[in-house]
Amino acid sequence: MNYFGMLLLTIAMFIWGSSFIALKIAMIDLGPLTVIFFRMLIASLCFVYFIKDFLKFNFTKKNIQLLLLLAFFEPCLYFIFEAKALQNTTVSQAGMITSLLPIIVGVAAGYFLKEKITKRLILGSIVALIGAIVLSLQATASVDAPNPILGNIYEFLAMVCGAGYTIVARYLTKEFSALFITAFQVFIGTIFFFPFFIYEYTQLVLNFTFNSVISLFYLGVIVTLGGYGLYNYALTKIKASKAAIFIYLIPIFALILANQILNEKITFIEIIASAIILFGVFISEFSPSKFKRKKIKKI
Repeated sequence: MNYFGMLLLTIAMFIWGSSFIALKIAMIDLGPLTVIFFRMLIASLCFVYFIKDFLKFNFTKKNIQLLLLLAFFEPCLYFIFEAKALQNTTVSQAGMITSLLPIIVGVAAGYFLKEKITKRLILGSIVALIGAIVLSLQATASVDAPNPILGNIYEFLAMVCGAGYTIVARYLTKEFSALFITAFQVFIGTIFFFPFFIYEYTQLVLNFTFNSVISLFYLGVIVTLGGYGLYNYALTKIKASKAAIFIYLIPIFALILANQILNEKITFIEIIASAIILFGVFISEFSPSKFKRKKIKKI
């Protein structure tokens, strides 16, 4: 076991889990799409240094179309849905809905990429979906979460977009580096969300307070570059298949941070519903054979 790689992955998941908190804080004083625009803009400025290296790639018509489709899924639609989600539900609930992403990806891969859809995936999907429904129905409205059910639906739609991104990325990662794909996303995201920022600037009262500005830089630099950098460096120490398991730490960290920083109360039913979701993911992702000890061959 590479404990250093595991530590890096855990920190990366903590950073990504904390992005929900930063988004929620920034949206207290700024419009949701204004927050996304500045997150993309700040991240874009961090990638300017690499532009010369990016121009060395071979861009075909098909690759450009797929890159645009990738960016359309994420960050464009993805962050619109996520911003709307956090306007209506709690960080705790939105974080747990993200656990459904691997299952959605599995189903999408089966439909679009003709990958095998196993009985475990179907069973896990049903269990996780039941957990998500329980999580949403038991939620009560509050000032910070006026419509939890609607917010959770938006977060689910964000995960659908995330699945679309993942399917397209499976092809593009064979042609381009992860660094370039990330940079392309934030460049397109900056252009896409600029008109939304102008609209909110003319329609809303935007207060660039200390907390909101710090949150913007945290999202643009720490979450985008820090999380990305740590995750990719960790992949040099740990196999990608093993690293993927750490993604399930994101909703757990989001749940804990929401409780500690935003004072979101975690009810017993939320804990049960979250456990059901994670159990559904566990069923779909892990085969019992993986836990069987290898038999020692007799000499």
